[in-house]
Amino acid sequence: MGNAVLKREVDELREYMKELSYQAMRTEMSLNRLSEEMREFKDEMREFKDEMTAFKEESIRDRRQMNKQWGELANRLGTLVEDIVAPNLPRIVLELFGCERPDLFAVRVVRRFGAETREYDAMVVCDTLVLINETKSRLLDAHVDSILDTLGEFPSVYPEYADRRIIGILATLYPEESVIRRASRKGVLVMGMGDDTMQVFNPEAVEPLKD
Repeated sequence: MGNAVLKREVDELREYMKELSYQAMRTEMSLNRLSEEMREFKDEMREFKDEMTAFKEESIRDRRQMNKQWGELANRLGTLVEDIVAPNLPRIVLELFGCERPDLFAVRVVRRFGAETREYDAMVVCDTLVLINETKSRLLDAHVDSILDTLGEFPSVYPEYADRRIIGILATLYPEESVIRRASRKGVLVMGMGDDTMQVFNPEAVEPLKD
């Protein structure tokens, strides 16, 4: 092999080695950049995870607070009968039926009936009638049918009052007209908030007591 050929092959080998070294350097730079990007990605994911954990904890606290507020509201609605409705019932039986001194006025009345129990939101017993109250946060048509079932069963639950007239009165703060009309057709009174106090919106639904 001549010197010229050998020199050319050596030069080509040097160029190849130079290119290989350059490619290796580029590969190392790419790997370093990729490694840095991976570290940044891991940091971002760690921050995201921390943010999500904090958000989840805050959501749990908010949900617990909301559940607490709903519970408090439900408790307040649960005492609606005692706080607003019940104190007006003796006045109602006096104005509509002339009952001045009820034999019994009770709230949350519970009585065993066979193997079950029956509960009444409020009850006013006079010498000739019994007024049974059911109070709802919102009155629906179905509540009219429900109280009619209650009234029909009442003489069996309280046989000592079976000879008295049984009258039902549904109560809510702001009853809808459609419910009032349905109750009137069924002979059920509806009481709601008037201008100053609770009032009966359909006194004509119940015939007055005969002397």
